[in-house]
Amino acid sequence: MSPDRYGSMTYRRCGRSGLRLPAISFGLWQGTGSYVDEAASRAIVHTAFDHGITHFDLANNYGSPPGASEELFGRVARGLPRHELVVSSKAGYYMWPGPYGEWGSRKHLVESCEQSLKRLGLDHVDIFYSHRFDPDTPLEETLGALDTLVRQGKAIYAGISSYADPHFSDALRIVRARNWAPITIHQPRYSMLDRNAERNVLPTAGKEGVGVIGFSALAQGLLTGKYLDGIPDDSRVVLNKGNGALTSDQVTPRLIVKLNALDAIARQRGQTLAQMALAWLLKDERVTSVLIGASKPGQITESVGCLAHLSFDAAELALIERILAE
Repeated sequence: MSPDRYGSMTYRRCGRSGLRLPAISFGLWQGTGSYVDEAASRAIVHTAFDHGITHFDLANNYGSPPGASEELFGRVARGLPRHELVVSSKAGYYMWPGPYGEWGSRKHLVESCEQSLKRLGLDHVDIFYSHRFDPDTPLEETLGALDTLVRQGKAIYAGISSYADPHFSDALRIVRARNWAPITIHQPRYSMLDRNAERNVLPTAGKEGVGVIGFSALAQGLLTGKYLDGIPDDSRVVLNKGNGALTSDQVTPRLIVKLNALDAIARQRGQTLAQMALAWLLKDERVTSVLIGASKPGQITESVGCLAHLSFDAAELALIERILAE
C-alpha cells in the first residue's frame, strides 16, 4: 500500500451527508469483474487504492456467472484496510429463477443483500442500492427494505440507481415522511454521450442534497480513445461480455467522427479523451464521483490524471456542446 495514497485524490461530500467519496471511484461491472484473471484483478484493485480510490462499486449480478465479481473482489481486496474502503452493492436485476429473483420486492432485496455479503466475505456494505425502479412493487416496500438493511447494520447508507424523476422525487418524499434511512446517493448512467441525468436526476439531487455518482462515465470505453479508428480487436464489442455490454451497432461512423472531434479538444487541453470526459462530468458540483472500470492498471493512472485539469473555459464548453449536439 502506498503511504501517499491520499495525496493526489480529491474527495467530495456526498450531498449533505457526512460521507465523502473519491472523485474517481472504481466499478467492477464490465472492465474487471470476472473478465480478467485474479492476479490481474488484484493488481488493478490495489493500484486503484494506491491512487486514493477508496470506493469500489459492485452489484449482485456483475460478473460471469452473476455474482462472480463480488466473489472476486472479496478475495483480491483482502489485505486492504476495510475501514478505509467504501464498498457498495446493488440488487434489482435478474439473479435466480422464480418470482423473487429480480426487481424491487422486500424479499428480493433482503435475500440479495445477504447473498452479496457472503460472496464479498463482509458483515456489511457501506452503500446498498435498489438497482432499478420496479413499476410493479410499491415504492414503500422497496425503500422500506433498504431501511431495514440499514437498521440491521448490513448497510451503512441507502442508495438508488437509475430512478429517473418523478420516481426519484417520490422516493425522497417517502423516506422523509416515514423517517426511514435517507437516500444518500443516486447512481444514474451519465457521460458526455448520455446526458439524460442532467434533466431527470441532477436538478432534484442538487435541490434535495443527494449525492450523485455517474456510472458508465466513459460510455463503456467509447470515450477512452480506443474507438477513434473504428472497433479494435480487443474491445468490449468484440469480446461481447453480455450483461449490458457495448454492441457493434452502437459504434457508428457518425459517432466515430464525433469522438475524433472531442479527442482534438482533449489534445489541445493536454489531456487524453478519457481524462477530458471525466473532467467534463466533474465540473458539475452536484456530481460527487464518477465510476470508471479498467482491464489494466495503467488505465487507473490515466483516469486519475484528469484531476490535474478539471476547469474548462467558455470557448471549450461551447465547442464541446456543438460537437455533442451533432
